[in-house]
Amino acid sequence: MIDTRHRLRWARRAAALPLAFALVLGGCDSLLEVSQPGAVLEEDLNNPGLARMLVVGALGKFECGVTSYGMGTGILADEFWTAANFRGLNAWAQRVDIRVEVEVGSGGCGSSTASFFALQQARSQGEDAYERISGFPAAQVPERERFLAMTAAYVGYAYNLLGEGFCRMTLDGGPPMPPQDVLQIAEQRLTTALDHAVQAGDDDIRYMALAGRARVRLNLGKGAEAVQDAEQIPEGWVRYAEHSDVVGARNNRVWVTNNLARSFTVSPPYRGLEVDGVPDPRVPVEFTGGLGQDGVTPAWVQLKYPTRTSPTRIASWVEAQLIIAEVVGGQRAVGIINDLRNRHGLPSFASNDEQEIFQQVIEERRREFFAEGHRINDMLRHNIPFPTGTDHQGNTYGPMTCMFLPRVEVNSNPHL
Repeated sequence: MIDTRHRLRWARRAAALPLAFALVLGGCDSLLEVSQPGAVLEEDLNNPGLARMLVVGALGKFECGVTSYGMGTGILADEFWTAANFRGLNAWAQRVDIRVEVEVGSGGCGSSTASFFALQQARSQGEDAYERISGFPAAQVPERERFLAMTAAYVGYAYNLLGEGFCRMTLDGGPPMPPQDVLQIAEQRLTTALDHAVQAGDDDIRYMALAGRARVRLNLGKGAEAVQDAEQIPEGWVRYAEHSDVVGARNNRVWVTNNLARSFTVSPPYRGLEVDGVPDPRVPVEFTGGLGQDGVTPAWVQLKYPTRTSPTRIASWVEAQLIIAEVVGGQRAVGIINDLRNRHGLPSFASNDEQEIFQQVIEERRREFFAEGHRINDMLRHNIPFPTGTDHQGNTYGPMTCMFLPRVEVNSNPHL
């Protein structure tokens, strides 16, 4: 069961649940299609009839946070360069003081780089929803087990990102926690989600929980257990976070920031990638012929997300396969690399050298998960060097790699 003894202040700040996110979420299929009820007071939420709303509100926050996380970590991990006039974005890109998160769109939904508050709200509202729905009589919530499974799964994914990308974390105004502790909570939540998904007979959420837990267990160094989870993901399975053009907070932030605003440009290591002379379709980018927002930096745009409504992949069979390849190595890893390459019409890879195979797995991940928020975690896990010296604008890179807690959190938390 999810422990929600501490009611998250992120949720309490929204005494009226932010049901602006309770839109039609394609990734949740028609079961979660809901109409807008307007403001709902906190005391009104203990109503079984609002169970679906509780779930969708938390999911909406996560889907907002995950796309901002992809953009924000993408600039830190050198997938993108800054091309902005805005001091906050430039400081973020230079890794000088990334606590400017609070200065970049207040760090909430609709901000291009900041994901802290959206992910905190996603996990807090999700835990609140889980607790409330758990207390509703099953007869009054026919899909209670499915709602609980879905809520716990998204809470687990939120914890995972908070553990992967931040130097330290705090929950509910509590003391600072190392990333490993946050990831252990993520594993617990995803295990809870898996149990409920089995009870509900919902294979899609079961695969989501397994894929997420495989990722978390890889982060925790539980390789054998990660492989056990990953091997249960069926070929071709994928789970997306859906986006919308109804409100800005529901946009795909990678597309908005890179393609529309031109405040970031695709960095050179991701331009014109090939495999033995064959263009790599996994990293589709192009030069616009123009300049970025700063009027100086060449504007290279990604084509992975063609519009502001393009969905963001959050879990997949492809990821599960690459987790297996990373842990197992050897010729099984070579076979996985070639199977995935064949699906893109790319030349095969061959090697008997374990280190070369491992490095190639990491390179396949770099390309496969471009602009999806994985690269920073791979760099931190494997001590891959971050850029140093001066950037293309002549500014000196700072020492930071993982993300700081935003200033507003530090200033308001007595433990910090």
